[in-house]
Amino acid sequence: MAKLMSIRRGRWEHPFLPTTRAEVEARGWKELDIIIVSGDAYVDHPAFGPPLIARFLEGRGFKVGIIAQPDWRSAEPFRVLGKPRLFFGISAGNMDSMLNRLTAQKKNRGEDQYSAGGKRDARPDRATIVYANRAREAYPGVPIVLGGIEASLRRIAHFDYWSGTVRRSILLDSKADLLIFGMGERPVWEVAQRLKAGEPLERIRDVRGTAFPVNAGEAEAFASYPSDTVGDGRVLVLPSFAEVTEDKRKYAQASRTLHYETNPFNARPLLQRDRFDSSGVYFNPPALPLETVEMDELYDLPFNRAPHPSYGATVPAFETVKNSLVIMRGCFGGCTFCSITEHEGRVIQNRSAESVLRELRALKRNPEFHGVVSDLGGPTANMYQMRCEDEKYESKCRRLSCVHPGICEHLKTDHGPLIDLMKRVREESGVKHVHVASGVRTDLVVDGVRGQEYLDELTRHHVGGQLSVAPEHVSPETLRLMKKPGIESYDRFTEQFRCSSEAAGKDQYLIPYFISGHPGSTLADMIDQALYLKKKGYRPRQVQDFIPTPMSLAATMYHTGIDPLTMKPCYTAKGLREKRLQKALLLYWNPEQHDLVREALTQAGRTDLIGNAPECLVPPAPRRRARTG
Repeated sequence: MAKLMSIRRGRWEHPFLPTTRAEVEARGWKELDIIIVSGDAYVDHPAFGPPLIARFLEGRGFKVGIIAQPDWRSAEPFRVLGKPRLFFGISAGNMDSMLNRLTAQKKNRGEDQYSAGGKRDARPDRATIVYANRAREAYPGVPIVLGGIEASLRRIAHFDYWSGTVRRSILLDSKADLLIFGMGERPVWEVAQRLKAGEPLERIRDVRGTAFPVNAGEAEAFASYPSDTVGDGRVLVLPSFAEVTEDKRKYAQASRTLHYETNPFNARPLLQRDRFDSSGVYFNPPALPLETVEMDELYDLPFNRAPHPSYGATVPAFETVKNSLVIMRGCFGGCTFCSITEHEGRVIQNRSAESVLRELRALKRNPEFHGVVSDLGGPTANMYQMRCEDEKYESKCRRLSCVHPGICEHLKTDHGPLIDLMKRVREESGVKHVHVASGVRTDLVVDGVRGQEYLDELTRHHVGGQLSVAPEHVSPETLRLMKKPGIESYDRFTEQFRCSSEAAGKDQYLIPYFISGHPGSTLADMIDQALYLKKKGYRPRQVQDFIPTPMSLAATMYHTGIDPLTMKPCYTAKGLREKRLQKALLLYWNPEQHDLVREALTQAGRTDLIGNAPECLVPPAPRRRARTG
C-alpha cells in the first residue's frame, strides 16, 4: 500500500496512536489512561470517529491507545495494550454494525467500507455490546464507557429492523457504566478529567450528553414528578421498555418526547425504566455544540490522514474522503429517515476559513494529492455558517426542522460566507479543481439569501459534470412524513441549475436520489414517481430502499404505523416483497426489473401502464415459446 509520507526523512509526519504493547513502551509509558476499542480499521483521519476522539484526548494530555477490530471470540485481544488506568471507550465505528453488514433486504453487503481491503466479518454483529462484554472480561473493574453512532442511536428502547423486535437501551444490554451520545468531545473530556482527578465513575452523573443506568430506588426518586406536570429542569419520564414493547402507541409517544428534547439549549433530562417500578436509564440533556475555535482545534490535531501502516490493503471509506475537506458538522434539515441530525445535532458547527485552508495546505504536502479536492462540504453542502438569528429564539425553539414545512423566519440562510470560502479554496496555489460532492439542500438555494449567486459559483467552478441532490420522492404525503420540501421546490431548482450551467457554458446534469419503501409511500405513490422520472427523462442508477435506522422518527412510523408527531396512522410497506416492488418501480427502465414492475402495476390495478405505448412504463411480458414434439 502506498504510504502518506512527510516530505522530510520519508517518515510519517506524526506517530500513530499505540496499537501494541511495544508501541506503548516505546513512548516510555508504563500504562495507558484510556483505550479506545473500535469496530473500524484504524484510519488516522478526522472523518473517523474513534481516532478523532482518541486524538482529541491525546491533545489534552491523556495517554491513549487504540484497539481496532479486535478478534471478539476471546478476551485476549482486549489485553493487548494492558489495563487502562481510567476507562475503556467502546465504539462500533462510524456505522451501526447491523447497518454496516446488512442491506434493506437483510442480505449481506458485498464489502465492509471501514475494513482494510473491504474485508467482511471483521467485526461482530451488535459490536458495541460484544466489545463491552469482552473488555469487562479482560479487566474486571475497569469502567466501560460507550460512544459512537451505534450507542448514540440505540440509547433508548428502540425498534431493531434486523431482528424485527423492540430492544432495550444498549447501555443495559452491554452492562456498561456510562454512555456518551451525540458528538462526544465535550462529555468525554469532562468524564476523563474527573476520573483523572480521582472521582469515581458512579458519581459522574451530571455530564451533558451522557446516560447512565439507575436502580429501582433511584428511578423512583427521579420519577417523583408526574410527566404531565413537569417543569423546566425536571425529569421527563418516558414510557417504560415493557410499555413500548407491548403498546405501539406508547412507543410512538416515547419517540415523540425524545425528539422534542434534543435542543441542547432547552432539553430536559429523561428517564426510561425497564418496567413501571424497576431500574432503567437516566439521560442528561445533550452536550452543547462546539464553537468555531473548538472545531478548528479538532482539525488542527496531528492526524496523519492515512490508514495505519500495518494494513496490507487500503480502507475503502478512506479512499472516499482522503482528498476532501469537511467545513462543518450538524444538519438542521431534520429529515425523519436520517441519523445525521439525530447524532450530530441541528446546530451547525463551523470551521473557520483559515482552518480549512490549513488542512488544504497539509493535504498539498501529500505526494498522492494531485490538485483535486474531491469534496468541500459536510453532511449538507450549503449550510455553512447558517444558524438561528438570535439566541433568544434558539434557546426556546422545539422545531425539529428549521426548513420544514417552510424555512423558519429566524434562520439565517446567507450563502455569502460559503461563497467566500469556495473562492479562497479554489484560488489556493496548486489546486486545480474543487468539487462539491456533498448533497445540496435545494430549498435553501431556491429561497435562501444569495442562493442564486451560490448556484452560479457552484455550476461555474465546482460541478464536475454532475451534482448530487436528494428530492427523495414526489408524493406530498410521503414528503411531509420525511420533512422534505415538495417536488415543486426541486423542479424550480432544476430550472435554475440548467440556466446557471448554460450561462457557464457547461453541459452538466443533476444526479437525484430517491427513496422507496418510506413510510407514507404506497405502490400508487411509487407508480406516480416512476411516471415523474419518465417524464423528466431520469434513469436513476442509485436508489435507496428505506432502512428504519434505530431511534429515527421514520423507524417509529415503520414499526408502529403511527406518525409520532401527529399521532395519526400512516401507511408503511412492511414486507420485503413489497419493498422490492417499490424499489423496482424506481428502476422501471431496467429490463432486469420488468417482471417486478409488471407485478407491482398489476397489484395496483395499473395494467394500463404495461404495453408498448409511449405512456407505458414497461412492455408486456414476452410470450413463452410452445414446446414442440
